[in-house]
Amino acid sequence: MFEEPEWAEAAPAALGLGPVTSQPWSAAASQSKGSKHRQLLATLRALEAASLSQQPPSLPSSDSEEEEVERIKKRPKNASFTSASAEVGEKRKKKCQKQSLSASEEREVERKKCHKRALLGNDSAEEENKKRKHQKHAPSNPAQHLDSVDHSGPKAWKSSAAKDPPKPNLESISPKPPHTLSRKQWRNRQKNKRRHSNKFRPPQVADQTAAQAPTEKTDVPPSHRPDSHEARAGALRTRMAQRLDGARFRYLNEQLYSGPSSAAQRLFQEDPEAFLLYHRGFQSQVKKWPLQPVDRIAKDLRQRPTSLVVADFGCGDCRLASSIRNPVHCFDLASLDPRVTVCDMAQVPLEDESVDVAVFCLSLMGTNIRDFLEEANRVLKPGGLLKVAEVSSRFEDVRVFLGAVSKLGFKVISKDLTNSHFFLFDFQKTGPPRVGPNTQLSGLKLQPCLYKRR
Repeated sequence: MFEEPEWAEAAPAALGLGPVTSQPWSAAASQSKGSKHRQLLATLRALEAASLSQQPPSLPSSDSEEEEVERIKKRPKNASFTSASAEVGEKRKKKCQKQSLSASEEREVERKKCHKRALLGNDSAEEENKKRKHQKHAPSNPAQHLDSVDHSGPKAWKSSAAKDPPKPNLESISPKPPHTLSRKQWRNRQKNKRRHSNKFRPPQVADQTAAQAPTEKTDVPPSHRPDSHEARAGALRTRMAQRLDGARFRYLNEQLYSGPSSAAQRLFQEDPEAFLLYHRGFQSQVKKWPLQPVDRIAKDLRQRPTSLVVADFGCGDCRLASSIRNPVHCFDLASLDPRVTVCDMAQVPLEDESVDVAVFCLSLMGTNIRDFLEEANRVLKPGGLLKVAEVSSRFEDVRVFLGAVSKLGFKVISKDLTNSHFFLFDFQKTGPPRVGPNTQLSGLKLQPCLYKRR
């Protein structure tokens, strides 16, 4: 089972020993196993000593030199590793600085672009730029990851990571640019905000404003609501009074046109305020006319001599007497002026043929118009002037009216039918009436001037 190697026979010969003879394996060999092992160990030691004796004498010193060389070689290697890691760290710092600078520049460019987009309102261009931005930064991330890996080993990578911690990506931390709005969208959003704030404003805001501005509160009287209520009530009272006055004016006007002058005189004697009410309503109606007939008559009389005596039948407030220098006799059913003589215009207190001009300005009222014209013929001098101004709507036929007046001792000098509201006639006395008192003159029946309710 156990065969000795070939070098076992050569070893004693090299050492100057005799050849070793192989003995057969027997039971006694098992007993001498320990001695054989010892012998083998001895031979091995001898072989080692022989190999050492054959080497040159400089071998022991060579071991120390090799160790020194290995140490020298190891030292620069370790220095190269540290220098390499330092270079990698510097490169990484430079790349991070470049990335930060490029990121800041890109952010400034993006801000300028966003400002331009806000002015132009180009939302589609913004989306395209965002896509381009993502495409630019997508391939740069793997390269940055590969550069951050240190090829010098895990220990150097850990040390470099401890020295230079990875800087966070500024683009990922920076907030996303806000969604740009057009001018119209921005104005609509501001309007909606104001409406929302006004709609859901708490009721305490009024109290706060009142507390912040005490001077305004002191300036305004505390009884504001009662004053406004009283003002409205006063306005309502005035409107109702105006309506009532208008109704009474229409009633009085109808009574004056539908009855004789004697009945109107009795009416105003019983109720003196009625004449004032009627006159006020009459003036309010005449003021709406483009030209008042009393002014037209006064203009004509100012062109005549001031020595002419004038008799004003139905003078009212004596406006004609105040407009001319001539002596004027004022007659009416009631007095609104001290110069007025209250009487029935069919019987005036004047002597026969005592005046030069007789005036009927919107005063041919009642059913006895013939009596008024005959009285004017009585007081006028021969060749005297009769001036008549009357509402145009009262005449059915102007020629019939002029013919009836001429039968009462007058002839037509001039007529003015151009005005839309009244007609103006000038007559001259030719003598006494040519018809008797019982003769019917249908042309002197004028239509009543009635005012409608408005």
